[in-house]
Amino acid sequence: MKKHITLLIIIGCMVAGCIVAEPPPGPVRGDRDRDGVPNRVDRDRDGDGVRNSQDRRPNDPRRY
Repeated sequence: MKKHITLLIIIGCMVAGCIVAEPPPGPVRGDRDRDGVPNRVDRDRDGDGVRNSQDRRPNDPRRY
């Protein structure tokens, strides 16, 4: 019985160490449309719904 309790405690400690609490999303430096994705990797950096590769003005959300 002691072995089972010890085993359960060990497994519980191992599982408890696996839980990661992520910090709440905050402002990202260099994020024009404030979607949490930095501009250098954002496929639509101005947030107008048009991909940068097809957007004539990828930094202006009022024009595409």
